Amino acid sequence: MIIFGTKGYIYQLAILTLVCGHCGNPSAHTLRKRVTKFTLFFVPLFPFSTKYSTQCTFCGAEQQISSEQAQQLQAQSAGGGQGAQGGQPQQTQQPGQHPYQR
Repeated sequence: MIIFGTKGYIYQLAILTLVCGHCGNPSAHTLRKRVTKFTLFFVPLFPFSTKYSTQCTFCGAEQQISSEQAQQLQAQSAGGGQGAQGGQPQQTQQPGQHPYQR
């Protein structure tokens, strides 16, 4: 007898500040990666499905996105950007100036 099946894994990639398309509030969204793997005798062998989504922490609405969009959002969050809002220009610091002084 051979026992096989699937098992799902959810990875939280980033937390971004976006405007929710469902409720319209600017709130934190979690960027998630869902991977479904084929298992044999309860041992995960290889992934056969990968999906990306964002979930609003205010209303709980979830939106599926493409892998390219997920990579862009993750790069923006790692680069210190403001998510998909475009953000505001970053202020550059002059040498010898304290970051909170103007």
